[in-house]
Amino acid sequence: MNISIVLIFLTIALVLWLGLRAQRGKDMNLEQWTVGGRGFGTAIVFLLMAGEIYTTFVFLGGSGYAYGHGGPAYYMLGYGSLCFVLSYWLLPPIWRYARQRKLVSQPDFFAAKYDSPALGILVAVVGAVALIPYLVLQLRGLGIIVSVASYSVISATQGTLIGALVITAYVMVSGIHGSAWTSVLKDILVMGVAIFLGLYLPFHYYGGIGPMFEAIEQARPGFLALPAKGESAVWMVSTILLSTFGFYMWPHMFMASFSATGERGLRKNAFVLPIYQLMLLFIFFVGFAAVLQVPGLKGADIDLALFKISMATFDPWVVGLIGAAGVLTAIVPGSMILMAAATLVANNIYGPLRARTSQVRIVSVARLMAPVVMGVALWFTLQGGQTIVALLLMAYSLVTQLFPVLLASLLRFNPVTRIAAFASILVGEGTVAVLSLNKLSVATLFPFLPDALKDTNVGMVALTLNLLTLIAVTALTRAPRRLDPQLQHQG
Repeated sequence: MNISIVLIFLTIALVLWLGLRAQRGKDMNLEQWTVGGRGFGTAIVFLLMAGEIYTTFVFLGGSGYAYGHGGPAYYMLGYGSLCFVLSYWLLPPIWRYARQRKLVSQPDFFAAKYDSPALGILVAVVGAVALIPYLVLQLRGLGIIVSVASYSVISATQGTLIGALVITAYVMVSGIHGSAWTSVLKDILVMGVAIFLGLYLPFHYYGGIGPMFEAIEQARPGFLALPAKGESAVWMVSTILLSTFGFYMWPHMFMASFSATGERGLRKNAFVLPIYQLMLLFIFFVGFAAVLQVPGLKGADIDLALFKISMATFDPWVVGLIGAAGVLTAIVPGSMILMAAATLVANNIYGPLRARTSQVRIVSVARLMAPVVMGVALWFTLQGGQTIVALLLMAYSLVTQLFPVLLASLLRFNPVTRIAAFASILVGEGTVAVLSLNKLSVATLFPFLPDALKDTNVGMVALTLNLLTLIAVTALTRAPRRLDPQLQHQG
């Protein structure tokens, strides 16, 4: 057994201990299990929300996308900053409304705003379906990290199973408290590793960041820029917009915001989190450094770029530390995702379908659903498939369809009817399903469009149809405003 494996397993053991210990001294009712009794300060809410950026999506997918795609990777930096700017206006009214009514989940919010339990169930189904590929992403990344960092002593399947057991155990016991405690350890280690690798590798192999880009441009002209077709400027702008709208539509991001002690903390985070996004640059630098040093990675293997160059550069103990950081990028966000999915099923699908279900019963069902949801995610994980970034982009398309209905609900006078909200979400999700299953693009759907528009992210098609449905059905189902009888007489 090498030192790399020892460091990885010590980290996993520490995470399990912290996660299980987090529930001590707390009455784990539904509000405590899901939103921490709404008692988390600015720092913990910051770590929970920042943790949703620094997942395996960034650690492996970000470096891998920079390695395999070049310039288009910077879309992550764009949406990762804009979504936090949007949160300054978006999250405080959501938090106030949820606190006043003691809501604990995203579907609770939609159901209350539109006075429609059926809409709550639909949003819960959408959220649960979208969270599965997001959890699969974390598990797949976890398997890759443990396998590669252990120098293949442990297989990807074994690494995935170990991580899944740890996540499930402390989610069942501690809920969001376990995620909060472990997020502190995660962010410290991941930040240290990202900055170290992002600076050391370019200077070690190229003599600096500038010389690294010069060498790449000389070897692969145009690789660092947006291409004229495909992942062009139009693709980038449309993808950034979709991802920005969708970021806070994730059910676990709603829960993280509900856990804050006050709206002031949410606004403070809106200032700091975009700056924190600069950390992404260091992850990109790792991927770019690997372009000329470990060439030849194709398809899903581009996600291995960070570890391939690290193993070619460092001793096993350093690789072990990098692997430990990578494990945390999967386990901590994975626990939030699993808890959110289990809550949706128990609180917003099982609860409404079983009249007069007690809160104690719902917590019990949520805890029991955690291993069930994890089992489903494990099944999909072991089937193999798309790269990490592609997997997340598909899931984003699903949750983004909730944005128009949410935005309308925050208006002082919401004109949207519950029927229109229901119909628009169904149309949006149905369009995403058809487009994803048939792998259609804007170019194939609308060949008559100018070439510049054919690279638009296909998710915009679903969002456009969603919005048109929302407007049309609202116009058809909204009751006409009745004039005051005295005014009618005067007229």
